[in-house]
Amino acid sequence: MLIDFIPNVVKYADQFPKAVLDTLLMLLYSGVISLVIGLVFGVIVVVTRKGGILENKVVFFILDKIINLFRSIPFIILIPMLFFLSRLIFNTTIGISGALVPLVVGTIPFMARQMESAMMEIDDGIVEAAISMGMSPMQIILHVYLRENVPGMIRGITITLIALIGQIAIVGAVGAGGLGDMAIRYGQRYMYDITYTVVILILIIISIIQSIGNKLVEKTTH
Repeated sequence: MLIDFIPNVVKYADQFPKAVLDTLLMLLYSGVISLVIGLVFGVIVVVTRKGGILENKVVFFILDKIINLFRSIPFIILIPMLFFLSRLIFNTTIGISGALVPLVVGTIPFMARQMESAMMEIDDGIVEAAISMGMSPMQIILHVYLRENVPGMIRGITITLIALIGQIAIVGAVGAGGLGDMAIRYGQRYMYDITYTVVILILIIISIIQSIGNKLVEKTTH
């Protein structure tokens, strides 16, 4: 039959838009949630560490160890570990909803460390000057830690989102959908042209994220 000679990527072309959309939705939802929570955790770790403006050894120790713990768990193992939580929150472990819990839990520690690193690059003299001016801890957090190294934070967010793309591809293997699901599902059926196309699409998404990140860094650097 003539259809047998049509490349697989053409036969299943109608599935690519949904796969791309699912991937972008998972990136958006998990990225935003991870940024908000990761930024809060990063701030807490910075201000409660030894010599911080709100030094608290207990809070720092607990949060620091929790972040290290979840960063050390391989993501492929973290997914089944959190199935119960996905069922509890979304009543499912498949699709975009089922993927959000492991994606967020797996990304928050990485995001928190990126935000922490960016804030730790701020000159201690700037913080000391803010304290001498009588600024409150909240004012220092808002006007110093969250404003003095915006380019560093953007770089950290960019790195985290690119890493998140890889995790989204992994959750595709356990029924989350997206480009990762297509690559694995059709790759197992020896439809390698689909797999190669998926790889190209993922590279395009990563390149766009990197380009946007670079532009934002340029605009915020002064």
